[in-house]
Amino acid sequence: MASSHSSSPVPQSNSSDAFFKKEMDATKRFRPVQSLPDVCPKEPTGNVACDPSNLCDSPSLVVDQQRWTIYHSKVNLPAALNDPRLAKRESDFFTKTWGVDFVDTEVTPSFYLPQITKEHFALYLQEIAPRERVHERCKNICTPKDTFDRTLLHTHDKSRTDLEQVPKIFMKPDFALEDSLTFNTVLPWSHFSTAGGKGNRDAASSKLLQEKLSHYLDIVEVNIAHQISLRSEAFFHAMTSQHELQDYLRKTSQAVKLLREKISKIDKVMCEGSLRVLRLSLTRNNCIKAYNKLKLMATVHQTQPTVQLLLSTSEFVGALDLIATTQEVLQQELQGIHSFRHLGSQLCELEKLIDKMMIAEFSTYARNDLNRPLEDDCQILEEERLISLVFGLLKQRKLNFYEIYGDEMINTAKNIIKQCVVNTVSQIEEIDTEVVVKLADQMRMMNFPQWFDLLKNIFSKFTIFLKRIKATLNTIRSVVFLVLDKNQKNRDLEDTLQKNSAKESSVDTEVAYLTHEGMFISDAFGEGELPAGAADTTSQRNTSPNSEPCSSDSVSEPECTTDSSSSKEQTSSSVTPGGVEMMIGDDMKLTDLELVRLANNIQELLYNASDICHDRSVKFLMARAKDGFLEKLNSNEFVTLSRLMEGFILDTEQICGRKSMSLRGALQSQANRFVNRFHEERKTKLSLLLDNERWKQAEVPAEFQDLVDSVSDGRISLPEKKPAATEERKPAEFLIVEGQKYATVGTVLLLIRIILEYCQCVDNIPSITTDMLTRLSDLLKYFNSRSCQLVLGAGALQVVGLKTITTKNLALSSRCLQLIVHYIPIIRAHFEARLQPKQFSMLRHFDHITKDYHDHIAEISAKLVAIMDSLFDKLLSKYEVKAPVPSACFRNICKQMAKMHEAIYDLLPEEQTQMLFLRINASYKLHLKRQLAHLNVVNDGGPLNGLVTSDVAFYTGNLQALKGLNNLDLNMAEIWEQKR
Repeated sequence: MASSHSSSPVPQSNSSDAFFKKEMDATKRFRPVQSLPDVCPKEPTGNVACDPSNLCDSPSLVVDQQRWTIYHSKVNLPAALNDPRLAKRESDFFTKTWGVDFVDTEVTPSFYLPQITKEHFALYLQEIAPRERVHERCKNICTPKDTFDRTLLHTHDKSRTDLEQVPKIFMKPDFALEDSLTFNTVLPWSHFSTAGGKGNRDAASSKLLQEKLSHYLDIVEVNIAHQISLRSEAFFHAMTSQHELQDYLRKTSQAVKLLREKISKIDKVMCEGSLRVLRLSLTRNNCIKAYNKLKLMATVHQTQPTVQLLLSTSEFVGALDLIATTQEVLQQELQGIHSFRHLGSQLCELEKLIDKMMIAEFSTYARNDLNRPLEDDCQILEEERLISLVFGLLKQRKLNFYEIYGDEMINTAKNIIKQCVVNTVSQIEEIDTEVVVKLADQMRMMNFPQWFDLLKNIFSKFTIFLKRIKATLNTIRSVVFLVLDKNQKNRDLEDTLQKNSAKESSVDTEVAYLTHEGMFISDAFGEGELPAGAADTTSQRNTSPNSEPCSSDSVSEPECTTDSSSSKEQTSSSVTPGGVEMMIGDDMKLTDLELVRLANNIQELLYNASDICHDRSVKFLMARAKDGFLEKLNSNEFVTLSRLMEGFILDTEQICGRKSMSLRGALQSQANRFVNRFHEERKTKLSLLLDNERWKQAEVPAEFQDLVDSVSDGRISLPEKKPAATEERKPAEFLIVEGQKYATVGTVLLLIRIILEYCQCVDNIPSITTDMLTRLSDLLKYFNSRSCQLVLGAGALQVVGLKTITTKNLALSSRCLQLIVHYIPIIRAHFEARLQPKQFSMLRHFDHITKDYHDHIAEISAKLVAIMDSLFDKLLSKYEVKAPVPSACFRNICKQMAKMHEAIYDLLPEEQTQMLFLRINASYKLHLKRQLAHLNVVNDGGPLNGLVTSDVAFYTGNLQALKGLNNLDLNMAEIWEQKR
């Protein structure tokens, strides 16, 4: 085995660059004998006069008697020194535990130290060089003193030389003869060959191999013995440690003896009397527990009579609390008592009976609450009783009790309508109830005022009905929210208690630690005092014997006194407003999710109540509408009905907080039917008026002028009928609209009233705005197209029997169209104010109608011009330039122009008349110019030119002499061909 490099002396170097260290004395090379470290904790032995070092060196019997210490170990010294697993001998004893790498571990260079090179020692070498030379001279002169070291070095070199004779394969860590290569190398097969004639030589070779291996073994054993001799002092050090260990054991034995004597004294002085007191205290506590147990059994024995007494007064919550408390006591405090073996099942059956009683009681309450007289009173019926029932149902987790209330709501809604119909029919003498048996048939015999009053009464009853339901359901929801709030407070309280218990446990841990460390024992000898917190905790524990955790059957005095009187007091106090909190016990094991879902279901029940009232109202309406009664209503009646239904819908939305669409949908359906009938009636009326219209100017009654004036004031509404004294005003010739005169026919006056009826209907029934807009657009388009067919298309000749369509008819038709066009922007603004922004696209209908009307007016103007154009073509084609002047042709033309002016001047405004005659004049000039060109009459100042000029002057004078045309620029010079 290789020897340790750390044990060999360092050879001196003869080189001048070598570094030399100061030689150590031979006696200082070996470590002095050290004692084993003290691993025993310091424990007081109770002997104050003894040496403190003894207290420190002695082992602790109290602490170490159950714990493994170094004194339990057993060491085999030869095994420690000759560990075959190590590749080399360890330099000291500690590498036995800490491993081979303890000596040869490379130290990582520090990041905080600089790298030292040879240049750092240059100054030092310069200073020490003279001293080194003097030292070399002295060393050559003086004899060496370290003969021992040289002998040791020589011996070490000799050992190394001997070991080098041993082959390296024996020194490898993985040397194993099981390996075939290793085995063949150590024992070559050539030495064991038994070939013919070689037996003697092989035997000699085998013997030589055996001697060589024996020689190797001797070398190794000599080196091992040498290494053991070098480590002899370590052996003696271990023996010395063994003696010290025996001294420790002797001192420990004395300490144990002393400790046992002290424990015996403490037992006599401090423990025996205290233990006797504790034993007596425990006996007293057991007697108290037995007494409390008997008292609790007597209380439990009175549970069933008390529950019966509470149920007789409908105190369900108190009875349930008493049953729950009794069952808890039976399971925890009185478990296993033979006399109460059937009481638990009896209480369970009694609890089921209470569940049925509470459900029946709640059904009775709901029936009484909903079926009481529907007066203008929304007070809650027996609120305390309702709260008690709800608490009891929540306690028993009967979370579907609201469904009972919902069923009662449906039945009550049916009864309300039935009772209202019966009461109304009984007051009408015209209805014979013996002949007409069915209520629906009796209701259909009512006229509109009677039926309207009945519907109004039903709506008022339903409004009170919903308010009463809302008050009751709000009370139930408030109870649910109280329980939810109580759960939250309980959770907060539990969190606080957990924090406090954690603090107390930390104090208990501190006290236990002090006790374990022997503080109470030293306190008996006056060496210390308890901390204030620990003393308080100890005093509290000593003064409360019932808080001992050793007995699970312990019960405090207040917990045992659960008699019937306390339950009555709790129940009676709970019916007061301040006692609602007392009803909420800690045993309501309802989660927050269940309570929130229940509150939402109760709120949804209120919405369902609104839907039920609306559904019953819809059925009532449909029953009356079977014979087309609602479709036959006039505008005022339907508007009145619509307003009543809209008011009821808004009231229910305000009460319940959500829209119900059934009644609104029924109203919309009836409104659509009303709109269709309304539109068809007025369209038919307009068609009849147009078919009978003779297109003559009609007088304007005063009521129509008032109607137009009301629209001019910025509001579109039908004026109220005035007293008879004011109706004697004579009708006017023209309709005055914003200072302009409009000559109209009777059909247009009625059309304006119809248009205002559409607008008024939109104000009364906003839900039909879009439908009314579409229908009004259709009506205006119909008037435009039908009037065009009758006037421009000459349809009035066959329909009315007119002989011809005159210019006056055309001008009157144009003026009527202009009057309608004047009102279209006002109508558009009226509908725009009542439409939603997303519905503004429907207003494009008015733009299309306006364009159609303007096109129609332009066509009428073109027709008037065309009439005169054909006249000019007929007369001027026969015109001849000759005397007399003015010619008959021009006289005829001027006569026709005067008739045209007379026909249209009173109908059309002056500006339109001038524009029309300018167009007629242009047509006249075109035909005259064509005829002059045909007659080859030029503007040369000749006789023919003079005759034409005279005729033209006659035409110009007559035309400008007409009323309103005196300033008309005729520009007659255009009749002559321009010279090129």
